[in-house]
Amino acid sequence: MTFDLIVLGGGPAGYLASERAGHAGLSVLLMEKRSVGGVCLNEGCIPTKTLLYSAKIYDNAAHGGKYGVEAQGLSINHAAVVERKNKVVKTLVSGVKATLKANHVTLVDGEGVITGKNAEGYTVTANGETYTGKRLLIATGSSPAVPPIPGLKEGLASGFVMTNRETLDLAEAPKKLTVIGGGVIGLEMASYFTSIGTEVTVIEMLDHIAGENDPDLVKLLKKGYEKKGMTFHLNAKVTEVKSGSVVFEKDGKLESVPADKVLLSIGRRANTKDIGLEAIHVMTERGAIVTDEHMKTNIPEVYAAGDVNGKSMLAHTAYREAEVAVNIMLGKRDNMRYDAIPAVLYTNPELASVGETEYTAKKKGLDVDVVKIPMRFSGRYLAENEGGDGICKLIINKERRTIVGAQALSNYSSEFIVACGTFIELQLTLEDIKKIVFPHPTVCEIIREAVFQY
Repeated sequence: MTFDLIVLGGGPAGYLASERAGHAGLSVLLMEKRSVGGVCLNEGCIPTKTLLYSAKIYDNAAHGGKYGVEAQGLSINHAAVVERKNKVVKTLVSGVKATLKANHVTLVDGEGVITGKNAEGYTVTANGETYTGKRLLIATGSSPAVPPIPGLKEGLASGFVMTNRETLDLAEAPKKLTVIGGGVIGLEMASYFTSIGTEVTVIEMLDHIAGENDPDLVKLLKKGYEKKGMTFHLNAKVTEVKSGSVVFEKDGKLESVPADKVLLSIGRRANTKDIGLEAIHVMTERGAIVTDEHMKTNIPEVYAAGDVNGKSMLAHTAYREAEVAVNIMLGKRDNMRYDAIPAVLYTNPELASVGETEYTAKKKGLDVDVVKIPMRFSGRYLAENEGGDGICKLIINKERRTIVGAQALSNYSSEFIVACGTFIELQLTLEDIKKIVFPHPTVCEIIREAVFQY
């Protein structure tokens, strides 16, 4: 049977594209080798947020005295937290499968490998069967990067070293956890385990944590982590992983930190190997598939979306890329833009960002002004964050008087950063934004306060 579209990979890009294409009337075949929902739903976005929410409740209860709430005999049951996480994931995966079925998508549990092209379209094999698709969407996602550090592969094989996948299913919390890498995934897991009593050490090669986030906010975030007991070694290079410890070089000296478990979290790599790209000559660059603004590859009717194209390894980016790809397949006008994609670090507090930071704007030579105000200017923030020291920053194009970037270190910032993304996408002027009514009292009012500060 020939399908209108074959999708390789059932993560955010793959399953949403399948749903959209099936709903539009295309015959769709979706191939997934592990679990529908991909890394995001099964091993990333959703399960980590489930754990972090439990940690947030525990944190709030443990420090409730400053709000007039007192608790005795407080404890957290890590096994119960994991059990609830599994229930949440199972519910959502079932929902995705039901939606695929409702949109008449054929699902194959197996790894799809491209084998070539014939008169009907592109051929793909899975589980010994061959299928043909008039179009292909490659959405095979990404996997944790594993550098050639001595002892690392052996540690992964023994279970002493974990990726995010294994960490989320730990039966019990380790007493000492060393995290290799201070990016988003590493920090979110470090935050959870610190909150529940694990002694956490983070080793990062750069001189800062949290990747390309705004340095001012990152410094405050790091300070907050340290107050909770987290230890950081920056400008440090891991040289060896031994049983029970991690060795790293810092300031020209070798140091060692003991660990019951190690979390490897230094980034991810696009899954482009062994899926048959060479059979139809799909172009890659630095291991990722090259795509244009329509999600097209260099091969006609072959598209790529999600982590596999390496542009923005975020689930919400993958969703939008999938929609663009399907719209183009259907002959609709659409294009992918990356200027206003929000990014969030879901710790307590949350660090949310969209568009340019002060650093990236100046690096690009943009003529900008920066408005920086304390989150305490928000009445609700002050009411709910005793001693909080969050910050909101707006990056403003001086000539056009538009917002080109925004960052916030605050509870709820993951929910209201989308407003700033909307302002950037629509290129609203500050005068336009001043006319928008924000509900009161809300934390998001800080955006309006910042605009009026300029």
